[in-house]
Amino acid sequence: MQRVIDLIDNLIERIGRTISWLTLAMVLLVVVIVTLRYAFQIGSIALQESVMYVNALIFTLGAAYTLKEQGHVRVDIFYSRLSERRKTLVDLLGAAIFLLPSAVFIIWVSWDYVSVAWRIRESSADPSGMPYVYLLKATIIVLAGLLIVQGSAEALKAVQKIRQSKS
Repeated sequence: MQRVIDLIDNLIERIGRTISWLTLAMVLLVVVIVTLRYAFQIGSIALQESVMYVNALIFTLGAAYTLKEQGHVRVDIFYSRLSERRKTLVDLLGAAIFLLPSAVFIIWVSWDYVSVAWRIRESSADPSGMPYVYLLKATIIVLAGLLIVQGSAEALKAVQKIRQSKS
């Protein structure tokens, strides 16, 4: 079980560290857009849309990394007062009852949306906008898939903790 957890954690770690560089790319894009607009009176729809693309990639591809690092917002009113064993049970139940079904639901409801985008090779509605909107929409499925993978690893970690606390 530990090998599977380590394999998943290492994969998500690599994805997260790679995706984190997109935040720098997004900042640089904004600097270029602002410089072009205010220094040279040049506007570019494609550049402006690229900031949205990069932001979406950071979110969709980085969510599983955030889960791995326990970085998602949680309501700590009760959780912080629980024993380690109960926290582990809450984590396990949270993954099993909320996270994994939600991720499967995301795939289910977005499948047709993404499929249509791929079928028509959707691009920006603006003629000078970014092409390949269908690739960006596909990251919705990737988001859910990565959350399923990392959520499973988090559930396995909780099971492992529970087993260790019993022995």
